[in-house]
Amino acid sequence: MISSSTASSFILSTILLTLLLSQTKAQLNATFYDSTCPNASTIVRSVIQQALQSDIRIGASLIRLHFHDCFVNGCDASILLDNSANIQSEKDAGPNTNSTRGFDIVDNIKTALENSCPGIVSCADILALAAEASVSLQGGPSWSVLLGRRDSLTANQAGANSSIPSPFENLSNLTSKFSAVGLDTTDLVALSGAHTFGRAQCRLFVNRLYNFNGTGNPDPTLNSSYLTTLQQICPQSGSGFNVANLDLTTSDSFDNNYFSNLQNGQGLLQSDQELFSTSGAPTISLVNTFSGNQTAFFQSFAQSMIKMGNISPLTGSNGEIRSDCKKVNGS
Repeated sequence: MISSSTASSFILSTILLTLLLSQTKAQLNATFYDSTCPNASTIVRSVIQQALQSDIRIGASLIRLHFHDCFVNGCDASILLDNSANIQSEKDAGPNTNSTRGFDIVDNIKTALENSCPGIVSCADILALAAEASVSLQGGPSWSVLLGRRDSLTANQAGANSSIPSPFENLSNLTSKFSAVGLDTTDLVALSGAHTFGRAQCRLFVNRLYNFNGTGNPDPTLNSSYLTTLQQICPQSGSGFNVANLDLTTSDSFDNNYFSNLQNGQGLLQSDQELFSTSGAPTISLVNTFSGNQTAFFQSFAQSMIKMGNISPLTGSNGEIRSDCKKVNGS
């Protein structure tokens, strides 16, 4: 027979173990740094605000880092790791090489946070906070960023090559890649709306201008006057690294004009225009809704960003808090 004191000890131990397990599997929450680094969000926002003074593109570049990070092994800052003896950097994967940017601003944010609250804020959470600040600072919605991610100990270059949605893909492939990480059609359309600001290199859409799908002709979904404009920016024999605005109307503001552009055949990337020009697609009605109602777009975008930010995060005792976002601690 178990004594009452032994039973009480057993119950207490069980409760403590349950609490410990729940902490290691804790869900992300908006108050994670309230006691350990209460100014974390303000610090991130301040660094980005300063960066925008000299680089109006930086907001779009930072949200792209978060996006490209989350689609590979979850939101774990693996995209920030440089090459090392044990790591093949995701920076060298096809979707990232010579196009992802903003790593210096992430380093500046990390330095500022380490000065204020050393060893507390993860690089993965920096990317999530930076994405929100970038959007809200350029006229878009704000949302409560869920926090508590930890940083990965490794990268996945092969995964970056296969998992990140490509600007050349059709709607079926895009939908499959979003579905693979738990994101649905509404998420696909809403998150694509991030192309309402920023730039894209000619090499990512020049195939639409001259020889689409081997036809020898431009993409028929392209507005003819827009086609002429793009051909001037991206001549057939020109550099693939010239850039064009993703949104030809309000290129540096976060608004819903992206969706109006799609309705007018003025989506820059194939993956953009596919949302509206794929016959019978469920994405068409969403494009129409978001084009006519910016509030609906902003609400869906914020919800989808929170959902994307919750893709397979490392929490509890998994991963680490990197002191330098570019490398694993101790390397």
